[in-house]
Amino acid sequence: MTVEGTAARTSRRSAGKKSGTSGTKAAGTTGTKRATRTTAKKGSGTVTAADPDLVQLLTPEGQRVKNAEYDRYVAGITPEELRGLYRDMVLTRRFDAEATALQRQGELGLWASLLGQEAAQIGSGRALNDDDYVFPTYREHGVAWCRGVDPVNLLGMFRGVNNGGWDPNSNNFHLYTIVIGSQTLHATGYAMGVAKDGADSAVIAYFGDGASSQGDVAESFTFSAVYNAPVVFFCQNNQWAISEPTERQTRVPLYQRARGYGFPGVRVDGNDVLACLAVTKWALERARAGEGPTLVEAFTYRMGAHTTSDDPTRYRSEEERLAWEAKDPILRLRRHLEAGKHADEAFFAEVEAESEALGKRVREAVRAMPDPDHFAIFENVYADGHALVDEERAQFAAYQASFADAEGV
Repeated sequence: MTVEGTAARTSRRSAGKKSGTSGTKAAGTTGTKRATRTTAKKGSGTVTAADPDLVQLLTPEGQRVKNAEYDRYVAGITPEELRGLYRDMVLTRRFDAEATALQRQGELGLWASLLGQEAAQIGSGRALNDDDYVFPTYREHGVAWCRGVDPVNLLGMFRGVNNGGWDPNSNNFHLYTIVIGSQTLHATGYAMGVAKDGADSAVIAYFGDGASSQGDVAESFTFSAVYNAPVVFFCQNNQWAISEPTERQTRVPLYQRARGYGFPGVRVDGNDVLACLAVTKWALERARAGEGPTLVEAFTYRMGAHTTSDDPTRYRSEEERLAWEAKDPILRLRRHLEAGKHADEAFFAEVEAESEALGKRVREAVRAMPDPDHFAIFENVYADGHALVDEERAQFAAYQASFADAEGV
């Protein structure tokens, strides 16, 4: 089974390439859907009375909401493209579930699940042009899918058999970044280079609400604003930086931080794939038009653990999880498809069968991954060799040989 055929990728990417205005107005100023006004509770992810509007095009019930500012970016989306977005999210979730199971079975050392964040990733990923460049963290499995990276290639690093698994320049999708927040600096520098080259493309950097507290992110905002870099900062605010709720990291909504650096920010419903598609397309359009950076805060929720070494039941309530489960991004789009008669049961059954086939393929491929050469690590430090590395290689070789001697006794 192929991950995505070229024709399928092109047709679905067209959902994010409809023409529109340059979008020079700051986001969230007109026509946005009023967010629910409630008192925020610790870790609840509710929106307070002080918060501005939340951009939403699909309600949790799947109802289409009009939006004067962003409707134009999804106005021409077809039923086929809607079904493509649904398929993307279902297959991404199935792959993620398989990876989690493989880690529990000892086949992977660690895994960072995206459960609950499929709309934020697929919506933003399908807004990209082929020549745009992506700098992910370690959780952007849905964006990787949109860029045509084979899901199996995402697992080599987590199994410990390689240092990445794919050529970043083949898909314009950088290797996963484990160091929190550093990829925003890489994206900013790359975007500055894009601007100097005069290229008609944009850069997008993904990071989480926890990374927003890192100095690297603040430096990225400064440099991108001063140099008017064509970069979109896409923050997936999943409410928890491991065990720390968002309100312990900021006293204002995250997207408002952009204002202090001199560029626009917008908060979008991160469980609404259409809204994420539209807002990201607007932000990328600004970047390509030479209008500089944008901060997009996708307001979503991490339904699973931070990683498979984490136990979220120790710091958040089941009531909170269930409240967000009711806003499930996949169910939301399915309800919209069913209400508009854009998909039938045969389509949903076909996607389900395809997802199971994907899970089986991933499972078999991971278990068949060959062990790496024990000495390969020494070959990727210095281009021309180094005396200290040579010494360490010899020491390691002697250590490995000691096991062979023991087996021969």
